[in-house]
Order: sequence, then structure tokens, then C-alpha cells
Amino acid sequence: MTGSRAEYGVLTSVLRAMTQQPRLALQLVVTGMHLLRPFGYTVRQIAQDRWPIAARVPMQRGDDDPLDQAVGLSRGVAGIARYLESAAIDLVVVLGDRIEALAGALAAVTTGRLLAHIHGGDVAPGDFDDSLRHAITKLAHVHFAATRDAGRRIVRLGEEPQRVHVVGAPGLDRLRELLAEAYGVPRPTGGSAATSGRTALVVYHAWGRPAAVERLAMSAVLDAVTSLGLRRVICYPNTDRGHRGVLAAIEAHRRKSQPADVQIHESLARDEYLRTLMAADVLVGNSSSGVIEAPFAGTPSVNVGGREAGRQPGGPAVLNANESVSAIRQAVAAALRLRVKPGGRTVYGDGHSGARVARILATMPLTAASRRKVIAY
Repeated sequence: MTGSRAEYGVLTSVLRAMTQQPRLALQLVVTGMHLLRPFGYTVRQIAQDRWPIAARVPMQRGDDDPLDQAVGLSRGVAGIARYLESAAIDLVVVLGDRIEALAGALAAVTTGRLLAHIHGGDVAPGDFDDSLRHAITKLAHVHFAATRDAGRRIVRLGEEPQRVHVVGAPGLDRLRELLAEAYGVPRPTGGSAATSGRTALVVYHAWGRPAAVERLAMSAVLDAVTSLGLRRVICYPNTDRGHRGVLAAIEAHRRKSQPADVQIHESLARDEYLRTLMAADVLVGNSSSGVIEAPFAGTPSVNVGGREAGRQPGGPAVLNANESVSAIRQAVAAALRLRVKPGGRTVYGDGHSGARVARILATMPLTAASRRKVIAY
């Protein structure tokens, strides 16, 4: 199951590893943001990457109507369930905490399939992300945790320890390869407060608040990085409630900026995004990539606001700021002085997660006992 550009990029190493396991026949269900043209229509990227798209299931319309997520969830469950039945699928794999993952999880368990969940046990409130993530954990039959803390949290939720596997974060896998291609050895970064010619990658997502509030927060981020003389590479937000406010702030910033100072992307292919992250002097916003991938890439990051509160930082170069211009500016200036060594190992693993996931999936017994869930307190 894939429902957004971000989670698709994280899943690519898992998909590739699946194709190398003779017992696994990969079928990809594409839904959610991938099918929305205002957000880049990223199903085209999946097709260009030559993955087998077995089904396309429309969910959200992409507007900011309060009913869009709920109605989209119902569409997703129904459409995915119909596909699972028609294709006689044995096992469904979902990642993370978005409603597309919940739709896939509900469709899987209510039609009698085994469910595997990647990145369960994390903590990050988002809109209603924590609630969805933990709900998927209670539906899933096997768990692939990104960190030891996340694995322990899954067990404390009552899941059987033998079903919980700490495999690391799949999002580091391709990043590890790109770092090896680009540098071979760790690159020097940071070390100076000067900002001439430096670039901020800005990735800010709405997280359930009114559009007017999200617009003010995104405007503060953009004003702060602009005041430091940084060039801005800006990515569009996800479709969570309030995203219209983020888009409005981006458009207002575009109108008042010099074209040479700003690049705006509806979506970036995974490799392009990771290379942009590697080349940036700082990542600013509230994306999980600032907490997980940025430390591994050797890029300091500033996490703005409470969307990622509670998520375990991948290294000491993840700084936090509230949503005021002054706080963001101060944190970004501090981040630009940091020296970060790319690669190595973080709490999110070593960049070999996908192969571990595929090996475990290939050996899962498709039995009634595997489908039977118990509370293991």
C-alpha cells in the first residue's frame, strides 16, 4: 500500500527487496495523494519507476473540507478490500500513520489477510497521527519498528514480543547508497555562521489546525529563513487538514521573492529529494525527514512547532523551535554553525532495513495461528 509521495519514497527499498525474494510476488496498491493532480499526481513517478501498479484506489478529493478525510477513508477501505478479494492477496504491508495506511489495514483484516506494519510504535502527534498509528498496531499481525524504543512501545501496547522486529527506518536505505555514490567518505559541513550562498530546504505540513493558523506558521518559517539570507527550496505540504493555509503562505512568498532565491516543488522524486537534502545547509519545517533522514544525511535540521513532538531525534543536530519568527531564526542560525558527520549509524539503524523486512515477510507462515491476535500483557 502506498498513499503519499513521502511514504512511497521510504518504501522503495522494501519494494526492491521484496522482488528479490522468490516467495513474494509484489502487487502495489496506489491511493491517496498519489492520485491528486494539485499535489503532483505522483502515481506517474511510480509508473516511471516501473513498479507493478496492481490497483489505483481514489480516496480524498484534496480540498480542505472537514469531511474529505473521513469520506476518503471509507472510499479507500471499500476499494482496497475489493481489490484484495479479487486478487486473492495473502499479505498486506502498510507504513506509518496516515489514513491511507489505516484504510489498507482495515481492508486487510476485515477480509482475512495478514497485515504487516512498518514504523509502528513511533510518537508524533501530527493531526490524529498517533491515534491512527497505534490503531494500525492493534490491527497488525507483524510489526517492523524503526527504533528499539518504538519496539518496546509496541510490546507495551499488548503485542506479542515475537511478532515485533526492530529493523531500522527504511528511509535511510536509499540515502545510504546516495551518500556512498556522492562522497565515498564523510563530507565537511557547517562550521560557520556566514549564510552567503547557503540554502534551506523548507518542508512544512499542516497538522489539523485551521488554515489561517497554518498559514501564519508557514509564513513565520519562510520569513525566518529569508531574514538570514538563505535561498529557499520549498516543498508542498501533504493533504492534512489546514493545508490550504500552507499553500497560501507559499504562494504569497513566491509573489514577493526574487525568482533566483526560491524554488517551489509540488513534489520531488525520492532521489531528487534526498539529493536536495544532502546538498542543503539546513532543513526547516516539521517533516519527519528532519528528524530521521537529515541526521543521517549530515544536514542539521530545525523542527518547528509540535507536529513531531515526541519523535526520537536521529542525532544532536535536530534542533527545536516554536512557531515565532525570532525562535525559528535563532534555531536556524544555531543549526548553520553545526558540523554533522553523514552516514554511520543512528537510532534509526544503518540503512539496511528493506532487506530485513523482506526476509521476514518471506518466511511468515500463512496460518490461522498467525492471524490470531491476543493481548500479551
